[in-house]
Amino acid sequence: MPGLARHDGSGRQIEAESREVGAQESGSTRAALPLGQVGMPSLPNLLTLSRIVAVPLLVGLLWWPAWTTGYALAFALYCLMGITDYFDGYLARSNGAVSRLGVFLDPIADKIMVASVILMLVGTRDIQGVHLIAALVILLREIAVSGLREFLAPLHVSVPVSKLAKWKTTLQLVSLGGLILAGAAPAALWIETTSLAALWGAAVLTLVTGWDYLRVGLKHMD
Repeated sequence: MPGLARHDGSGRQIEAESREVGAQESGSTRAALPLGQVGMPSLPNLLTLSRIVAVPLLVGLLWWPAWTTGYALAFALYCLMGITDYFDGYLARSNGAVSRLGVFLDPIADKIMVASVILMLVGTRDIQGVHLIAALVILLREIAVSGLREFLAPLHVSVPVSKLAKWKTTLQLVSLGGLILAGAAPAALWIETTSLAALWGAAVLTLVTGWDYLRVGLKHMD
């Protein structure tokens, strides 16, 4: 993301550098405004925080593998969290309520949710066997990209998010939601099969987009 520039009354240029964050991958990309323009009480920030607060409840509902009602409630909560993920970015952009706090919190909320769901589904053996490789690839990529962004931030280098990365995020969220739904309806085996296929699709795209990000980072490494 390019730096945003403006001028004060004396004609001096004030540069406000902002960087791209993982929130772009979730479809809620935000353009950072000068710090302090929008504070914590803004509705978009509260929606983002609500996703973080809801994660322990989501984990609790997935704690017992045989509790189909819990999985059904977890699926409903997961969908609600996805809706808030869309609307926090939409409201921030449409109302001019974009803040650096929101840009900071949004990708954190997404990564916490994704990592928590993957770990719980592995723990309940909804993801097992060879499918663990796909889950591991997704988790490791999230960690690696986060580290890469932290490395590039002081250099004021942004990492653009491609359409392919957005498809990866879509497959990833759909696959995890499908696996939760499969736990609520164990008789519908096609849901689990389709969701695992989507998980592998997300893993493949994870490797491709991860390499794209790494190539950008390598150009700025000594």
